[in-house]
Amino acid sequence: MRYAAMVSVLALMVAACGGSGDKSDQTPASAAASEEAGPLASTDEPSQAPSAPAREEKEENDTYSFAYSYPGVAAAIPGLKAILDHELDTDRENLVSSARSGKQEAEKDGYPYHAYERQTEWKVVADLPGWLSLSSTHYEYSGGAHGMTVSDTLLWDRGAETSRKPMDLFTSQDALRAAVRGPFCAALDKAREQKRGAPVQQGTGDSFSECIDPTAQTLILGSSDKHSFNRIGFLIAPYEAGPYAEGSYEVTLPVTGKIMAALKPQYRNAFSVKP
Repeated sequence: MRYAAMVSVLALMVAACGGSGDKSDQTPASAAASEEAGPLASTDEPSQAPSAPAREEKEENDTYSFAYSYPGVAAAIPGLKAILDHELDTDRENLVSSARSGKQEAEKDGYPYHAYERQTEWKVVADLPGWLSLSSTHYEYSGGAHGMTVSDTLLWDRGAETSRKPMDLFTSQDALRAAVRGPFCAALDKAREQKRGAPVQQGTGDSFSECIDPTAQTLILGSSDKHSFNRIGFLIAPYEAGPYAEGSYEVTLPVTGKIMAALKPQYRNAFSVKP
């Protein structure tokens, strides 16, 4: 679940821009990419009342701004709470270290320093009898014209008392890609058209008009019946499907027979085909 490598890449991207950290386009711009399914990054209500308080940490000063939160339903699971608490502490330590170094370098070289930021918010996607599905929005700014928003995902397997990635439930990326690529590409183009106000033209040489690999995106699992996973979502970061100004995308698809066939046999009973 760690995204340290991604954060390093993002830091290099934003450092090359130069500027003052404009976040105006970084609110996750979810586009409902399937009328049958609808967006699911944070719209499903938990089916069980949280038995522990949510955790929310905030710290802000002239050097950095830090925020990290997760819901009470996650805090109520000791193993999951330990994972999230460890990530919180690690993220804060990394931010403090990098921000102090950045500020010292700015003072030494005589250029303005803009406070670094790191914000992570975990939300419930689906709370099922055997599973808890979470997704997070992570914003990072470490100098440059603007920051960057990425997503993460986590499944808690209540029966095995362990965390899993949604992709772990499928036989392979190739199998899932083959099952969803057609409807995913169609839904993504529809979402692009809604943002751009014009049809997407294929074959023009514009990379932002071509389809992208759905399995290379952040995969989340959702439910409309609170009993089984019957929706599958793809959270797409800026620059993946469109220019930075278009923000993030979300494509949501109903679970189909093809998706069921791509699952590992031991996990199929946790899914159902959405009617």
